[in-house]
Amino acid sequence: KTYLSVELTLFYTFNINICCMSSNHNFSKLLLVTFLTLISFYFTAQTSIITGSVVDENKETMPGVNVKVVGKDGGTTTDLDGKYAITVDSDSVKLIFSFIGYRNFTTAINGRNKIDVQLQLSTKSLDEVVVVGYGKTTVKELTGATVQVKGESVERLNIPRMDQALQGQVSGVTINTNSGSPGGSSSIRIRGLSTFGDNDPLILVDGVVYDSEGLNALNPGDIESINVLKDATAGIYGVRAANGVIIIETKKGRKGAKPKFEFGTYYGMQQTTKRLDLLNAAEYALVKNEMFIRGTGSPIFNNTDLKMGTNWQDTIFQNAPIQSYNFGVTGGGENSSFSIGGNYFSQDGIVGGDKSTFDRYNARVNLVNSLTDKLTLSSVLLFTHEERKALPENGIGSVLYNTINAFPTRPVVTADGNYEYLLEVSDIINPVAQIENTHNNSAVNKLVGKQEFEYEINKNLSFTNRLSYNYASVDNKTFSPLAWYGAGKYANSAINANLDPVQVEIAEDVFIERGASVFEQRATYLDLNFESFLNYSRTIDDHNIKATLGTSVFSRRGDVLNGTAFNIPNNSWEFADISLTTGTNDAKENGSYTYDNRLLSYFARLQYDFMGKYILSGMIRRDASSAFSADYRVDYFKSATAGWKVSDESFMENVDFIDFLKLRASYGTLGNLVGNDLYRATLSGEATYVFDGQLTNGTALGPLPNPVASWETAEKLDIGLDAQLFGNKLEIVADYFSEDRVDLLIPGLPFSGILGATAPGSGSPVVNAGTTRTKGFELMLNYADEINENLSYRVGYNVTQLDGEVISINSDVALEGGSFGVGQLAPSRMEVGQPIGYFYGLQTDGIFQSQAEVDEHPSQAGLGNAA
Repeated sequence: KTYLSVELTLFYTFNINICCMSSNHNFSKLLLVTFLTLISFYFTAQTSIITGSVVDENKETMPGVNVKVVGKDGGTTTDLDGKYAITVDSDSVKLIFSFIGYRNFTTAINGRNKIDVQLQLSTKSLDEVVVVGYGKTTVKELTGATVQVKGESVERLNIPRMDQALQGQVSGVTINTNSGSPGGSSSIRIRGLSTFGDNDPLILVDGVVYDSEGLNALNPGDIESINVLKDATAGIYGVRAANGVIIIETKKGRKGAKPKFEFGTYYGMQQTTKRLDLLNAAEYALVKNEMFIRGTGSPIFNNTDLKMGTNWQDTIFQNAPIQSYNFGVTGGGENSSFSIGGNYFSQDGIVGGDKSTFDRYNARVNLVNSLTDKLTLSSVLLFTHEERKALPENGIGSVLYNTINAFPTRPVVTADGNYEYLLEVSDIINPVAQIENTHNNSAVNKLVGKQEFEYEINKNLSFTNRLSYNYASVDNKTFSPLAWYGAGKYANSAINANLDPVQVEIAEDVFIERGASVFEQRATYLDLNFESFLNYSRTIDDHNIKATLGTSVFSRRGDVLNGTAFNIPNNSWEFADISLTTGTNDAKENGSYTYDNRLLSYFARLQYDFMGKYILSGMIRRDASSAFSADYRVDYFKSATAGWKVSDESFMENVDFIDFLKLRASYGTLGNLVGNDLYRATLSGEATYVFDGQLTNGTALGPLPNPVASWETAEKLDIGLDAQLFGNKLEIVADYFSEDRVDLLIPGLPFSGILGATAPGSGSPVVNAGTTRTKGFELMLNYADEINENLSYRVGYNVTQLDGEVISINSDVALEGGSFGVGQLAPSRMEVGQPIGYFYGLQTDGIFQSQAEVDEHPSQAGLGNAA
């Protein structure tokens, strides 16, 4: 920089030297030397050195950040500690800081000689790395319908479950809550329903296979990124990818970064956003009296001072705390990086108080070590301990069902201090008493890990070996105490209010003493996955080639043991243990089962692009599963994708408002692994045998086997575009998609009764018997801008429109599903020409308004109801 200053001085010196020649040569030389010295001091005085440091939005130091003067060539970069020093020649210049994946930051010097900068991640960066199957790519190189959600977006939501972070952020992805209780699960659906069986996507956490229910074990604060693969680009995962793939990466450290400690917490109170507007006691009595006067001529309520009565919703709903405490430290040395974290999360239910709770303890370690210049070892370890208490929910007999149907004219407790029995003729029981008598606890210990070796054979070729495991131990205990809810109630486990054991008749002149009972279950699950693959990458002039070749061996094993015992000492939860019970039961009191499923796969992928503008990719995977017989267990899944970066073409140079425009398309076949051991029978049925003239309960064959069952396959087409406009402020992602799901594996089709499929625990075989079609359109819009260097905003919007239809079912039968109530029609069907699971029921013309309308209406006896 000093040399440039001297050069500038010499330039001016040359001009002045010409102007100042005189006849007095010595005097001219003296004058020239003096002037040159003065002007050199002048220009040197204008230069200054600016120092400072650069950190990211998490305040971690950033090495390698480019720092330069606006409008000037050259510049400098930050060192391993994120520090820099740059010489400027004027106080009026501006500095610009830039780094791939982050927004450029420009600031005026304004007399400062120390400037510290914090860079923000750019949601518009085309060079952001996206994790895909067995490799990584950048946003601008993607040729499929893949969407990324950043970890900081997840953290800002303060959510208990990771999957809730996808709700509303990714087009085509819906999250359906299976349970509103603490620790309850959700269902993730990518582009709707396509199969009668399993519609869950494949979920990978740091390369380890997860079930959707297992996402409870993840701490949302540990998430680095979530990548959703929605189309045939997921074909690299073959048989498990038909419903889409979700790839989750946890936080990692950074080489050369100093240790950084983080602590985050939040605390809140939960409450119902809306309660049902139900009748109070006076209103309820009025309606009941009107009904009875029209029917019998006399009212049943003569009390005119009922007032409000009991608001049963007030008795069960409460404000419930939710809290989270998160700790983490990240950093790295010259050849290593680390990220270590821990979390405690607790949530109480708004129903049930301490009978509905969820507590989760997380610990995470993520290490990367460069053992040599070519060999890198990566280790991931996630441990979770969960404790959950739950109440009966989702259906008839649940706490909420009893709450909204309980009679407002009845008190919670009677004058003698006992719970009200709600004596009207119905199965509605006192929900407050139900909560008190519920004891349902579960505990889960989950250990997830991965050990990965990556060896760089040369600059173009690397070899990776990966062993991952997912172990879970689950303990469940349910205690059913002696309870009395009133005469004739289904939930009674005592013969009267004195809590005497019930005498239950199970055969002629044979009785058992049931009493209080306890059910205990212990289950262990273990997934093992070994993967070995090669990645090749090379550039020859304008030709870029990437290739992946590998194999995978996956094993899933489970062992379950359970038992039930009766006559709990003291009718107490504290003594609810099988070892302490004395009761017996002629019915089966214990059970167990085990399973062991295997998957052997080979896969290959080739990607080629020319000048970075024209991209082609092809994938093939061979899968063999133990779910099918030897003749049908192998299948091949193939897919191809293409992309064209239109914005890189010469004819786009003068289109200023388009910063990036890419067209892409994909087509391929993907598999869906539905069921296990479909080709062989299992001893999961029930039967009664006669031995020595005595009836003996035993075991029989379960669902009938199907030795010719084969793969269920999805044929997927996707055509889309990605665009960024107006200085990368507006992002547009649009897709048209279509999927045919063929050879659907369907259980429950009509079958010959002579084969014994109607026996308890048995059933018809699972067969390939149908085809569905799903098609639709997705649009995602994101707009981001900065008002000033300290204030920015972002607005996002996405919409999905899809249509699903059943194309064919063997014999064109309509398969019923779901349940609504005892004696009611099944509420949903799978039928040709209709969407899967469409609602089916009787239509009404309204409610009878007078006795005359009742008398004039045709009889409804044919529907099973009295006229």
